[in-house]
Amino acid sequence: MDQFLPAIPLKGARVIVIGDGEAARAKLRLFASAPSELVWRPAVKTINPPPAIDGETGARILPGRFVPPGAFSGAKFVFIALDDEARAARLAARARRAGALVNVVDNLPLCDFYTPAIVDRGPVTIALSTGGAAPVLVRDIRSALEGLVAPGVGLLARSANALRDTVRDALPTVDDRRRFWESALRGEAAARADAGDGPGTSRALIRTLDRFRDGKAEPGRVFLVGAGPGDPELLTLKAVRVLRDADVIVHDRLVPEAILQRARRDARRIDVGKRRGHHSVPQERIGEILIEEARKGLRVVRLKGGDSFIFGRGGEEAEAVRAAGIEVEVVPGISAALACAASAQIPLTHREAAQAVTFVTGQPKADGPELDYQSLASARHTLVVYMGVATAAVLSAKLIAAGRSGDTPVAIIENGSLPEERSVSGRLSDLPALIEAHEIKGPAVIVIGEVVARAPEMISGLARQAELEAAA
Repeated sequence: MDQFLPAIPLKGARVIVIGDGEAARAKLRLFASAPSELVWRPAVKTINPPPAIDGETGARILPGRFVPPGAFSGAKFVFIALDDEARAARLAARARRAGALVNVVDNLPLCDFYTPAIVDRGPVTIALSTGGAAPVLVRDIRSALEGLVAPGVGLLARSANALRDTVRDALPTVDDRRRFWESALRGEAAARADAGDGPGTSRALIRTLDRFRDGKAEPGRVFLVGAGPGDPELLTLKAVRVLRDADVIVHDRLVPEAILQRARRDARRIDVGKRRGHHSVPQERIGEILIEEARKGLRVVRLKGGDSFIFGRGGEEAEAVRAAGIEVEVVPGISAALACAASAQIPLTHREAAQAVTFVTGQPKADGPELDYQSLASARHTLVVYMGVATAAVLSAKLIAAGRSGDTPVAIIENGSLPEERSVSGRLSDLPALIEAHEIKGPAVIVIGEVVARAPEMISGLARQAELEAAA
């Protein structure tokens, strides 16, 4: 460990910033919301107009190049943002003699500490630093964390702190208090805090405490979460937060380990994955598992590839859970159709090529109605087929029989968004042959329509074909 980042209380602390430009103002903004005494010495004779308090940061302004004796008395931090290195060094030495910690902007040898990148959630503060080695990298990490850390975590922390003594009196053992906080801070109170509802957050914590005090189990909840096409970076921020708080994860085989690793290490995993022709866990049993686990008072995440409400049978699972009297929440995911088309740069709609797009399954219910091939065969209409590799021959033949041209461009995107992704394109009449020739085996989406010709791969393929025909 090259650095140690202590948490220093700021209540009543005196913070002095010396300097004029944007670097000085950035330090002022950093402490604008802190409960500290902020003093700005702009190192110029006057500020025009000369306000007593800087309106942007709440700093008391003391303009003037001269910094009088005793100016650093009682200061905890002094930031110096001056181009004159010799003067900065003299002021830094004076501030240290007064007992302050000093940071001279862009001058590491003169610094007692480095200014970290901060994720500020009130009482919850996350600090990141590379010791000045790569500040841009730290800013990128901070931006990522800003999205991952729930917006209400500061309010949640304040509400929990106000209740701490009450919890200690009500639950005498450490284990009881730990179980309470694990439940309380991941439940309704967290949702209320994210909504900015302070009174609601406190009430939710108290309700949970009452249940623990009375020996009643916390009611469980089920979350239907779309895991997206497989790339962990395509998870929504809400999906990441819900996954992180899960007690049990019921997942499909299409959910990669890289996504499952975003969950808590102690979360229990239940694999209910299905393969074509082999359903290890029947659909009815999956619903029963969700209900059984939720009735134990657990937060149950049903994690499905893509979006659970687009050919994921999420609607059936939500109905079963609701019928059992258990609350269910749906967290949408990026559907495979959107992700695969975007990765191959195929616009699903285009003003010159398609005014509509339809999603269909290549595996309709065995005793259900057949696809309406007549409507699906319309020109200038994009058709996206899920789970259509095994039925591609029937699909192609019936679309052509219904009037779709055999020359309609098609693309098959296998393992979309993953490192092993590949895309194959051709004509609708050749669809079964393309799948066989390229040995398409993995999860794939088939895109049919004039928009496929807009993809870079298709454009370059057509250009090569034209060159070969010209040469012949």
